[in-house]
Amino acid sequence: MGFTDFVSDAGLTIANTFFGSRSYVVGTSPSQADVVTFKAFSSAPDAEKYPNVARWYKHIASYEAEFGSLPGDASKEFTAYGPEGAELPTNPKDKPAADEDEMDDLFGSDDEEEDEEVAKKHAENLAAYKKKKEAKGPKPAAKSIVTMEVKPWDDETDLKQMEENVRAIEKDGLVWGASKLVAVGFGIKKLQINLVVEDEKISIDELQAQIEEDEDHVQSTDVAAMQKL
Repeated sequence: MGFTDFVSDAGLTIANTFFGSRSYVVGTSPSQADVVTFKAFSSAPDAEKYPNVARWYKHIASYEAEFGSLPGDASKEFTAYGPEGAELPTNPKDKPAADEDEMDDLFGSDDEEEDEEVAKKHAENLAAYKKKKEAKGPKPAAKSIVTMEVKPWDDETDLKQMEENVRAIEKDGLVWGASKLVAVGFGIKKLQINLVVEDEKISIDELQAQIEEDEDHVQSTDVAAMQKL
């Protein structure tokens, strides 16, 4: 089944009506039907003119990293929808008898010439989409900035050595930042140190456990603050 280009006002208006009562192209969860339809757009719809389409487009875009694992088969036909959102079987012999004008749907046409034009336009839009994605480059890794507190055993603990031991920990996705000593009381000071981590590579819990392995200097560690970059 071919797909419309979602560029003309008429096509986007139909799509806006369609998504006014639906969250997904088929069913109640994202599928390959949504993926194929999403890729037919050359750019995000105008949210002011087509709020329903824009809402659906933004929602499906959030699944972009999971497109390959969504259910369904992009090579197979999907159930289409006709005027006023009436569901139409994709098997021609199962379609109810109706005037040809009533059988126009959001995703295709029975006219071979029109289907060829739609397929050609879809291919052009898909190529433009891929080019746009490539131009943007890879998505930057999610990072967090963390302020960690490292507490010594007592006022006789060598804080300089303790900090050196902390900074000696090297990991892919970990960058140590500025630090300072903060008074706790009774002459004891704790080390407060900043660090930036890549969320997918660094486990803060594991990092704390590794720091606390320095039992000669470290009593405990705490995360004082954490913020996404």
